[in-house]
Amino acid sequence: MNAGMQRCAIAAVQVLGLAVWFSMSAVVPTLRSEWGLDSADAVWLTASVQLGFVAGALTSAALTLADRLPPQRLLAGGAAAAAVCTVLLAVSVDQLAAAVPLRFVTGVCLAGVYPVGMKLMASWAHGAARGKSMGLLIAALTLGSTLPHLIAGVGSLPWRGVLLVAAAAGLLASFLALAFIRVGPHAAPAAPTRNPRYALTMFTQRGPRSANLGYFGHMWELYALWTWIPAFLAATDSARHLPGSVEVTVFLTMGVGGAIGCLLGGWGADRFGRPPAAMAALLTSGLCCLLSPLLVHSPPALVVAFCALWGAAVIADSGVFSTSLSEVADSRYIGTALTAQTAIGFALTVVSIQLTPLLADAVGWRYAFLLLGPGPLAGALAMRALRTGNGPAEGAGRKPVGGDHRHGHLAGRCPQR
Repeated sequence: MNAGMQRCAIAAVQVLGLAVWFSMSAVVPTLRSEWGLDSADAVWLTASVQLGFVAGALTSAALTLADRLPPQRLLAGGAAAAAVCTVLLAVSVDQLAAAVPLRFVTGVCLAGVYPVGMKLMASWAHGAARGKSMGLLIAALTLGSTLPHLIAGVGSLPWRGVLLVAAAAGLLASFLALAFIRVGPHAAPAAPTRNPRYALTMFTQRGPRSANLGYFGHMWELYALWTWIPAFLAATDSARHLPGSVEVTVFLTMGVGGAIGCLLGGWGADRFGRPPAAMAALLTSGLCCLLSPLLVHSPPALVVAFCALWGAAVIADSGVFSTSLSEVADSRYIGTALTAQTAIGFALTVVSIQLTPLLADAVGWRYAFLLLGPGPLAGALAMRALRTGNGPAEGAGRKPVGGDHRHGHLAGRCPQR
């Protein structure tokens, strides 16, 4: 398979492998009545996955698994294990207490899917096109994460059937990863030794630190929005007049709209530079947070258009942060750097996912998303600092200031010895 086909194969595996991520969130309305869940209970169906992902990512970073094991096998194993956990939940669980541990283990397994997919995608993209390639990967993440909403919204499947379809997608992803995916020619040599300290060392370097802080602000908003946008839309006056259903609207605006945003973000990162592309997306999504109270009494067409813009902006910069970090981190430990970045970012999502419904209970869903606004605005400031640092992430295809790719050095990076 050539480079283009490999990138498409990696993206397809991400779509299918990550379908289990929000599979429980998509069936929460049914479980509220069947299991008697309240808002706090519903939080844990998503937060447990996030916590599991953090635990899995930290373990992977500590053992530098993504830099020492064949990544396509690690990806296949993670997708298969996450699917098996979802099957077990679908066929044998009928209460929250049993569901939460399985969702936690699902998150642990997904730590072998998403960060490893980023490393594989980077291995098939040279610097001048890496932004578009990462945009494609995050577009796949977006479609995969929202796919269960489409499954639940267009069919009449019971909630267990929704989980089984998502699990089947994960098993297919595992097969495709083993059968078709290979490491690309732009991969760095395997790490000679374990170096878990690099997950912390990179924060002493200006380039990796700024790229990470921008990502953390982005993550404060992203998963809380994806988790609670169905509840927010259900609270609007337009809820009964949205196209198809609330679930279908979520897939169209957050899924399809988000995928388009990712591709545009990747193109913008390669065309205008990493920091400007990220700042544009962060400021747009931050503004959407601040304007969200106006949607409650808006007509359906405006609600859909606004959410499509928001869905595109909130994820458009995700691949930009991964690209930036892959360009300013030590090339021998890119897998460790990306895994640590995602681990900390997903730990933050647990906090914002927990706090959003608490604020909604206090002031109503109309004002709940105001809580998310500070994240992208702070992220924009971090990316502005990266831009002024004149590092390689400032523009695609430029020779890094203070280093040379031929010698394995990048500006803002201290090679490990």
